[in-house]
Amino acid sequence: MTPSSPSFMDITFHVQTFGCQMNKHDSERVVGMLESLGAIDVPTIEEADIVVFMTCCVREAADIRLIGQVQTMKNIPLRKSSPLKKRLIAVGGCIGQRDGDQLFQQLPHLDVVFGTNNLASLPSLLAEVLESGGHRAETLEDSKVFPTELPTTREHAWAAWLPITIGCNNFCTYCIVPYVRGREKSRPLEDVVSEAERYVAAGVKEITLLGQNVNSYGRDLYGKPRFADILDAIDRTGVERLRFATSHPKDLTDEVIGKFATLRSLMPALHLPAQSGSNRILSDMHRSYTVEHYRGLIEKLRDACPGIALSTDIIVGFPGETEEDFEATYKLIDEVGYHQVFTFIYSKREGTPAAKMIDNTPREVIQKRFDRLVDVVQARAFEANQSDLGATVPVLVEGVSKRDTSLISGKSPKNQTVHAPLPDGACIEELAGSIVRVRIEEAKTWYLRGTVI
Repeated sequence: MTPSSPSFMDITFHVQTFGCQMNKHDSERVVGMLESLGAIDVPTIEEADIVVFMTCCVREAADIRLIGQVQTMKNIPLRKSSPLKKRLIAVGGCIGQRDGDQLFQQLPHLDVVFGTNNLASLPSLLAEVLESGGHRAETLEDSKVFPTELPTTREHAWAAWLPITIGCNNFCTYCIVPYVRGREKSRPLEDVVSEAERYVAAGVKEITLLGQNVNSYGRDLYGKPRFADILDAIDRTGVERLRFATSHPKDLTDEVIGKFATLRSLMPALHLPAQSGSNRILSDMHRSYTVEHYRGLIEKLRDACPGIALSTDIIVGFPGETEEDFEATYKLIDEVGYHQVFTFIYSKREGTPAAKMIDNTPREVIQKRFDRLVDVVQARAFEANQSDLGATVPVLVEGVSKRDTSLISGKSPKNQTVHAPLPDGACIEELAGSIVRVRIEEAKTWYLRGTVI
């Protein structure tokens, strides 16, 4: 076996993914590359000769989780029929990019570290370790190959992630992403559309456009954002459902908002991270918008698309957050009535400006604020879902419910989870990936339930 032409015939592998949609997409590329070289994807670590961790370093909990999982690997025996002498462990993604070969000091039984900009190098790095032993690390500062040029194996045949940008130029003071993903880089519009056309031809029902800030797509290539053009072009491919993540409020234009009223395929759901309801905290976060601007966007979105399902991110306990700042955030959540809110307690990330900010707020005070916010989030999410009670909604079937295999599970246009009994005589293997109509008879906080009609 040589690094230039690795072969992984009969070798099994498992990919464990943490973090955002971009990490999930990167994992699909890792699976695609290894399968194209003859390796076999298996569902558990115990069955795997090679384990790849695709990591996130946005919050401290992700670091702790990775370290714990890699350390436990020492106690998991290699399968008896493995062609390898030892299990290989690789760490990629944002932690790999941030820490590089320093990870070997903390985790000496780790074999390979690779960064966000060199997915394509993973097979050769693994091959070098198999051939010569030792450790290998590669963390490039810039990507030579856009990830979409690599082979991919999608998790679901009917759904596809489609990156339109990588990297970020915003440098929010709490965020490590620009340092581990690099500066923003857009794909040519023609390449994006061509990939979308291939997906539609292959039977993909839903495409999700990805970027750290999709709204600024094209600024580096064309001198101005062309995200609205991307939405128009993807809609013309005939795809049934179109979504995108993530939007930055400072770059969400009236033109893009208007697409929710005019494009057939664009789903009535938007994730628009607010992070805080306090202008002072937003300024300290370097978010570049005010609460008043954010509220104006919500009004415009609801004018363009009445009933649109909104979700957001909120950080509790940012350095210097006062009770008044928190009350402003609480008020925003209470007023908007989001379908879903991802709430986080601030996590200090070394290397970011916020890590140097002084904060003397007791942890128990921050926890009480967090718990209080969770209560209002759940109450408003429950209220938001009541609007669909009695309605009939088209549901893209993903499979069966994890808690009850007699129920199908899928997503509504608003990205709500919907459960319904499997129709008599129906087979989940045949229904998965299809769109069925479900009459909603029960609306809970985090899901809807009804009957297929």
